[in-house]
Amino acid sequence: MTESPTDSPSTQDTTTRTCSTPDIPIEIIPDEEMALIEAAFASATRTISSLTRFQRNITAPPNDHIRSIKSITLLSKKRISRCSRTGSDSVADIEDSGGDDGLTQKKKKQNRVHGSLLHKFRRKRGLSVTDITAGEWCEKQMEFTLNLGRAKSNKAMEAGIARHAALEEEVVKKVKIHAASVEDTWAVKFMNFILGANQLLFDGLTRELPLVSFEEGLWMVGVIDEIRMPVTETERYPTLVDTKTRARAKLPTEAQQRNGRLQLMCYKRLWDNLVADKFPSGQFFDFFALNPHVILSDEIREHTAKSGFPADTLNDLVAYYRNTCCMLPPAQDQLLLRYEYQEDQSLIGEDQFAYDADWLNNQLKSCLEFWRGEREPSYAAEEERWKCNFCSFYSQCPANSKLDPPS
Repeated sequence: MTESPTDSPSTQDTTTRTCSTPDIPIEIIPDEEMALIEAAFASATRTISSLTRFQRNITAPPNDHIRSIKSITLLSKKRISRCSRTGSDSVADIEDSGGDDGLTQKKKKQNRVHGSLLHKFRRKRGLSVTDITAGEWCEKQMEFTLNLGRAKSNKAMEAGIARHAALEEEVVKKVKIHAASVEDTWAVKFMNFILGANQLLFDGLTRELPLVSFEEGLWMVGVIDEIRMPVTETERYPTLVDTKTRARAKLPTEAQQRNGRLQLMCYKRLWDNLVADKFPSGQFFDFFALNPHVILSDEIREHTAKSGFPADTLNDLVAYYRNTCCMLPPAQDQLLLRYEYQEDQSLIGEDQFAYDADWLNNQLKSCLEFWRGEREPSYAAEEERWKCNFCSFYSQCPANSKLDPPS
């Protein structure tokens, strides 16, 4: 995504890999930066695009053969969040109960949960890393976006999306496949991860890797721009990289850099949880209302068989997913943000920084308080009110009621 002052920042990166394998299918790049994340929750009948990465060998679970593989990804349209039920749990009348404070507090808590942004907009969907970074940029802007709709993309954002697509094409090619059920869409997502991880292990580089992980008591999803494996045998921990494009040939403000660091730290948290096998399969199927034993489409089963991990059901693919995660090491503590100039893709600069678990914990705690309706949304800090000049909701925001509108 393009990083412009209008919204919070985004992702992608370099180095083309070659392959001696002859027949490489073609991949169609997603139309929107959020396509991979939103696709996982879209309706059962949609067009998905399957990404075929360079053929390599992958170690399947015990008793399975090692076969050459291809990689698959998805293309989908964004979908509007499902409306959630308001819930009408019966609570005894306060007068009849003699003013039971316990019941009153319980009712208040239920009302707060049912009125929370998490319940209204991310129920049965989970949070994306973009949800977290958008809230860090400005929670009030995020609230407006959820209730009133996202602002139209501008030229800078479109240029960033195009650049990320070009970077992805350097290492993958895609073909379209069709998903006949919501289980199929998740199957493709897990296939993408398995094959992308295999590409990382054999080629030392992969891009646009989808993640789904259980964190802080809820499900979170994200797409890592780029992962690099070290070239030396002494270093075995992968580096997470995020590339942001800039409309001007200068480094972003500290607020934008901080937002980018938060994004990469979230990816590391999700990655490290997965490789530690902290994926509760039963909770996953229950939360997303999935049938783990439904038979996947013929097309998907054919792709899994050709890729070296034959799977008939989503439960089979989740087993492969977890097995693949166990083969991967945790990510390096040193994370890398890259900034490119949109006009000629030249490198403006890099920000290599250390993972800060305590800072991230505080950020996630504050973020979830907002999403769970435990407090009102906060505004941009006084010293960062310049963000308001680029916000689509300036005229509607109470924080700017006494200020002159941006010129």
